[in-house]
Amino acid sequence: MLGGPTTQRWTVRGILRATLPVLLVLTVVAVGSGLVLGGFEEALYEHPSLLVLVPVTIGTAGSLGSLLASRLSTAFHLGTLSFSLDDEHLLGHTIATILLALSAFPAVGVGAWAIVSALGTRDLALTTVLAIATGSGAALAVLTVAVTLATTYGAYVLGLDPDDVVIPVVTVTCDVLGVVVLFVMVSLFT
Repeated sequence: MLGGPTTQRWTVRGILRATLPVLLVLTVVAVGSGLVLGGFEEALYEHPSLLVLVPVTIGTAGSLGSLLASRLSTAFHLGTLSFSLDDEHLLGHTIATILLALSAFPAVGVGAWAIVSALGTRDLALTTVLAIATGSGAALAVLTVAVTLATTYGAYVLGLDPDDVVIPVVTVTCDVLGVVVLFVMVSLFT
């Protein structure tokens, strides 16, 4: 088991020392995500359903990662987390994250299609939007779990408090991955 009750005192200086370098790197990554999104501007204008899907997809992926990160961080601090394949907490939270994604993303796809249809805009078929959203969700769930586990383990190895670094890393990384995965799915299904 890793972690356990901590006797460390938190200070503003200690938290800044742990998070400031991470936040600076993540700022550059977020700018890169915006540049990637800008490269798909034409496709977004051509298909309004995709325009609706972008913020919801990256937001949902970031939320899933944040949920998993907070659960792993709590388990770490309680001393109940190990990074082994037989860790029930780790496996349970991983499965829950994937199942949540597989149930949420189809609803996101139907919602995006319904909004665009209600506005009277001709766009992609419901099955296409549903396939893009569900495929994106499935891929993002796996990537989100991988990023969250790697970041949590990295924080442990580096002696950092997972509460200070994991959620910012996971949410920004999932934003970037969300944009890339969404447009990979668009290229597969349109």
